[in-house]
Amino acid sequence: MSNKSKEQKANYEELVKQRMEQIRSLSPELVNSDGLLDVAVLKEWLGEKNVAPLNQGYQLNFAGKGLARLNADIPTDKELKVEGKQSKDFDTTQNVIIRGDNLDVLKILRKSYEGKVKMIYIDPPYNTGSANFVYNDSFKESEEGLIEKYELPDDVINFFDNVFGTLNHSSWLFAMYPRLKLARDLLTKDGIMFISIDDNEQANLKMVCDEIFGEENCIGTIVWNSTKSVTSTALISVGHNYNLIYARDKNYFIGNRKHFRLPEDGNGFSNPDNDPRGPWKADPFQVGGWRPNQQYTIVNPNTGTEYRPNTGSSWKNDYDKFQELMRDNRIVFGVSGEAGPQRKRFLDEAKSRGKVTTTWWDDVGTTANGTTHVKNLFDNIAVFSNPKPVSLIEQFIQLGDHTREGIILDFFGGSGTTAEAVMEFNKNDGGKRKFILVQWDENIDPKENKSAYDFCMENNLAPVISSICIERVHRAGKKIKQKAEMLGKEIDTGYKVFSLTEQPKRVTDENKQLRIAGGRETYLDTLYNMIAASGQALLTDFIEEIEPNLLYKVNNAYYVSGKYKGDIKDAGMVFVDGYSDISLERWLNMVGLDRKNIKILY
Repeated sequence: MSNKSKEQKANYEELVKQRMEQIRSLSPELVNSDGLLDVAVLKEWLGEKNVAPLNQGYQLNFAGKGLARLNADIPTDKELKVEGKQSKDFDTTQNVIIRGDNLDVLKILRKSYEGKVKMIYIDPPYNTGSANFVYNDSFKESEEGLIEKYELPDDVINFFDNVFGTLNHSSWLFAMYPRLKLARDLLTKDGIMFISIDDNEQANLKMVCDEIFGEENCIGTIVWNSTKSVTSTALISVGHNYNLIYARDKNYFIGNRKHFRLPEDGNGFSNPDNDPRGPWKADPFQVGGWRPNQQYTIVNPNTGTEYRPNTGSSWKNDYDKFQELMRDNRIVFGVSGEAGPQRKRFLDEAKSRGKVTTTWWDDVGTTANGTTHVKNLFDNIAVFSNPKPVSLIEQFIQLGDHTREGIILDFFGGSGTTAEAVMEFNKNDGGKRKFILVQWDENIDPKENKSAYDFCMENNLAPVISSICIERVHRAGKKIKQKAEMLGKEIDTGYKVFSLTEQPKRVTDENKQLRIAGGRETYLDTLYNMIAASGQALLTDFIEEIEPNLLYKVNNAYYVSGKYKGDIKDAGMVFVDGYSDISLERWLNMVGLDRKNIKILY
């Protein structure tokens, strides 16, 4: 058995070391001879005016923020457990569903999925004054353990004594901050995140996202008309929902304007002059901003009226280009021919470029539509209240994944709407997008949601929300697959299911011998946790079995989970399970491997 204390560095310390190396590579003088960040040099390097004094400057502060920031980097003591019976097409699917606390799941995913997720959508629980967002006792105990481990000050301890079991803004922000921080790390360079929220936390969420993503990477906020019904007893009947949109790097979308577009539906296009190029729409020929080469007089040929750009504005093109457009019959002067200049935009051209979305959406369904749809999937049983409609998430996917093959993550999986939207969209456009859903095993109250509770009990399912989520994905996928087959299309409607469980513990017995307490139930549990921890493969990558239960190959890396005695050739990396009963030195001598290519995983 390998020596864990010798072979494994703490994930948190390793992460800090990596960050220090990034700073050192940027400017070596920022790190002193003791390997510590020299804040005084940093101030000199940036200039005093660019460094915020302590406790000053505009920012969002809340109780426990320092620990929330730290919590994103503290390793989890959870790992994955394969749930083969709950899965569908386990060996071939590219989709994943994970049951458990999403903070732990995000920490597990970070190693292998960092920079690989194209789009994230979440609909987090809102701080509405109900009891749904109260931290449970086990969560409180885990955070108190962090306080003791990291010797945090009294004010942090007081925070936990006061905040748990309450419904204040600090408790909500404390939960969201590390999750959003981890989510950003998972996004690709051209990745994008959508977050649904209501008035209770919208303002706070905007400030947190500005801090984590950078204010410059905010794409905007879409207000969705989420309900058409009116609450007559309210002062104002709320019929909207906010959807904040952040990019990993907004410059990518600015430089690629064909991305982040909706399909052009043809509304407003016509062909009153029978132009052989087809239907067109008149766009303004004036743009904001003063440009000297785009300041000239345009004369309406029908009326003789002269037009100049408004103060501070310009024509869209210079004079030579304008003359070219006139000759090409692309400049019109209103429907009657008596207005100022406009430029034709043809439908065929518009379809190839897509349509710019607006900040107001009232044509993608409502929560009532979502509720009816899920109810129909479950044979007229109301198992989930107010889920988002599939069409809403589909439209986010249209904006967020132009590649048609990206990984789409939802770590507040709920009823599984995002998974259905991914499968439905793939059916419609032939895409190969993959989904990852995360949903914790929130108990279903038999009194508050009797129909959902009864459904689970009658179908031999655990009465938790994740059961509803998995069953919804199964039922929706079955219908989508049938429709796809009728169209002659192949579509992945499977999913690998994992749940969270405690990592094995290394303890010393009464004879002062190291042994493993707890453990994985199957070799698959060991293998998938090694894959997740290696950072070299995804949970859905093809696995080649070299020797059952002992040696596997994924991509160009080998994974050793037992006393394998053969040779390992042409290996980029070899990962060894730290919980296996292997004498590392004897094993290395036996297989003749270079130590620098070996890594022990726990």
